[in-house]
Amino acid sequence: NMPALPSLPRPPLPTELLPGALRQRIGERLENFRIPDFTVPAPLARLVARLPQQPPTHVLTLALNLALGRILPRDTLEPLTGHHLQMRVLDAGLTLDFTLTAKGFRRSAPTPGKKPDLIISATTRDFMALALREEDPDTLFFSRRLRMEGDTDLGLLVKNTLAAVDWDALKDKLTGRR
Repeated sequence: NMPALPSLPRPPLPTELLPGALRQRIGERLENFRIPDFTVPAPLARLVARLPQQPPTHVLTLALNLALGRILPRDTLEPLTGHHLQMRVLDAGLTLDFTLTAKGFRRSAPTPGKKPDLIISATTRDFMALALREEDPDTLFFSRRLRMEGDTDLGLLVKNTLAAVDWDALKDKLTGRR
């Protein structure tokens, strides 16, 4: 019989390492932060469009997988499984192809001559505003700043899932609030 190993203490969150007043000031600034209107400069977008899209797609799928089961409900997204999804960041020249598998989100290669099942398009600023919950998907969708092409049911599923995400709970986890 081996003795049980002692449990290690939980490492502090980065925000917990800051003095109380500084942590409070950062929290207040984050509360009032608004993404400025901007567009990625066209020469930069042309350059990015020529670069391999695998690295940014990998970052996207990694972020989605971190959220999957935590703030993105896996069972709700089940209908996306096996479908070719594409995210286009219009002003940045990015085209990110991915799919949901039993093991999570993965990069998928585009098939020449075949359109993805769902294409989601917006600018960098609008995707950021959506992620930070500064704008809701319905507002972006109905103002035509968030566009979806392809399978309507999949598009509605994605839009409704984004609208239902509890971003405040995630923000509380990130800022160390309980």
